[in-house]
Order: sequence, then structure tokens, then C-alpha cells
Amino acid sequence: MPRKVDHNAIRTNQAFIITLLLLAFIADVPLLVVFVSIVLGVGTAVPQAALFKRIYKHMLVPAGLLKPDVIDDNPEPHNFSQGLGALFTGLSFVALLAGAAGLGWALSWLVIVLASLNLFAGFCAGCFVYYQLSRRHVPGFTQLPLHE
Repeated sequence: MPRKVDHNAIRTNQAFIITLLLLAFIADVPLLVVFVSIVLGVGTAVPQAALFKRIYKHMLVPAGLLKPDVIDDNPEPHNFSQGLGALFTGLSFVALLAGAAGLGWALSWLVIVLASLNLFAGFCAGCFVYYQLSRRHVPGFTQLPLHE
């Protein structure tokens, strides 16, 4: 049974991720990378606590800066995608701390590129992976795409 997902909340989340990771790279501030990782991890574990989505819901929408774009969708693939972002930014931070700047920034750039692909082209790579795992009956991946 389809549920409602606000895709503008997801796009706002991606815009924050892209902006903060770009700032981290430009200013060479790994603490911004771990901040993004923590925000994504918390938002994955407790979706109601997702900081960037809360800013959207409690500040940007009431201020009239953005309007909800609520559609029938499964939230699980988006949450999985966010969890992957948390994992890769976490690994990025660890690599940066370990002195492997090339690997660390490459992992952050991977997240930037994938979030941009979703934000600007509407393709969620993490959702794609989730649905592939679901089609292969991997435990925990229970939702199938609403439209095929």
C-alpha cells in the first residue's frame, strides 16, 4: 500500500548535503564531513530527527520559501540511500583523519555526485540499489517500486 513522501524534503536534504560537503572540500574542513555523516546517520536511524528535513519542515515551509511535494512513494529506499550517504561520509572522515586525503575527498565527492544526480536529475542511486536488493529477496529489503 503506497504511502506519502514529501520529495521536497528529500531534495532539501540533498541540497544541504551537497552544500556542506562542497564547503568542507573547498575549506578543507573534515569536521563538516563528520557533521554531515552524523546528521545522515541520525536521520536514518530516527527519520523524525533528520536535521535537514526538520529545517525544511519547521523553517523553510512555514516561511513560504518551499512548498511540500507529497507523492505516493516508499520511504524505505530513500532512508536506505541516506544511510549509504552516512556510511560513505563516515568512511570519508576516517580516511581524512588517517591522512588518506585523496580517498577521503573521493568518498565525499561520490556522495556529492550521487546527491546531485538525485537533486537535479531525479535519479536516486541508493533507491535503485534498494529495489535491486528487494527484487533479489534480500532480507530487510521488502518494498518494491510502486511503478515499473
